[in-house]
Amino acid sequence: MNRVDVQSSCSDDDEADTLSVDAALLKMLNAVAEKSGSEHIPLTSAVDRILAAPFLSPINVPSHRNAAVDGYAIIHTDLPSSGEIKTLNIVGRIVAGHPYKGRLKQGECLQIMTGAQMPDAADTVIMQEHVEIHDNTIHIDARHKNGQNVRQAGEDIQQNHTVLEAGIKLTPPQIGLIASLGISEVHVKTPLTIAVFSTGDELLSLGEPPREGCIYDSNRYSMISALKKIGCKVLDMGIIADDPEQLRSAFKLASNSADVIFTSGGVSVGAADYTKQILAETGSINFWKVAIKPGRPIAFGHIDNTTFFGLPGNPVAVMVTFYQFALPCLQKMMGLTTPLICPTIQAKSTHSIRKIAGRTEFQRGFLSKNNDGEWEVSTTGKQGSGILRSMSDANAFIILEHERPSINKGDWVITQPFSALF
Repeated sequence: MNRVDVQSSCSDDDEADTLSVDAALLKMLNAVAEKSGSEHIPLTSAVDRILAAPFLSPINVPSHRNAAVDGYAIIHTDLPSSGEIKTLNIVGRIVAGHPYKGRLKQGECLQIMTGAQMPDAADTVIMQEHVEIHDNTIHIDARHKNGQNVRQAGEDIQQNHTVLEAGIKLTPPQIGLIASLGISEVHVKTPLTIAVFSTGDELLSLGEPPREGCIYDSNRYSMISALKKIGCKVLDMGIIADDPEQLRSAFKLASNSADVIFTSGGVSVGAADYTKQILAETGSINFWKVAIKPGRPIAFGHIDNTTFFGLPGNPVAVMVTFYQFALPCLQKMMGLTTPLICPTIQAKSTHSIRKIAGRTEFQRGFLSKNNDGEWEVSTTGKQGSGILRSMSDANAFIILEHERPSINKGDWVITQPFSALF
């Protein structure tokens, strides 16, 4: 025998029994559901929060008929016939916030400013540039129409009509819209509570002195910042040693305290990877090998009513799997009905990229426009899953599709800008 009988591993170019990226994501999405819970908060704190119920307008917008331009308010029966010029007496002036107290009569007009409330009887506004003024009168011709330049009450929003649907993330324009209706509080969904911890005896917390054979924990900080960015409450549980009892206690505490648990590392087949063993005892967990690079080993499932994501241990693999798998699931659990739009851009590769067909690869790249105005992308150095610098220097993923082979310089590739994710 001249070969060792080995098992398949995540370092193989082509490993059996792997799920495609799309299949893995679909399984995850089908296994999670929206979490209940809502609260009323001040409008000033509501940006990026998710609306819990349809928002009905308590008033008409505009609340009254008003002038759409600066001009002169008249009664439409004073409009001249074809070929005729009419003279109307100016009997007053109206500005926004100060309604006219009298009643306009036939043969009269009122100077009116944009946004000012239309007086009783008046139903048409002549733009100030379309009149001739002589002493205290205006002259108008037959070019005008009944009802022109007037905004009707409720023309924009009608009272008791739905203004915003449940499940949208409130952005600054929507905050302004709610404020325009005189509302100071909004009903929003309660944020997800996420428990996060890293596993491994080799990990050091920030502030600890360096030790031989150890590295500083970066995954926890990446995950916590990503979770806070999308509005989650984070329970930071620190670093859990490679010890079955400590892991068992950590999972119990996390499942009692959080909607979702995130861990990194410990989902492979190493002798000290106890995460898999403990999860099998405490929950319903699937351990998947996904046809993705980086990030092939992923654990996903539930501990009681708490969803669990066990991401790989390498820093870049953590970020790739978080944004490609975890983020869409979290958006569904948050009740977000308008998920983030993550557009892709076709760009020319500035150099060749080695690629094995049969898996989806997420290279880290820098996307820019060349002198011809075309999008182009270059990789950010070495692409190993433990090289976080390649992620830090990048501004986009280069997505190399499942069946695509190696890329030649000048080939068009799909890129996903970080600006839509981060």
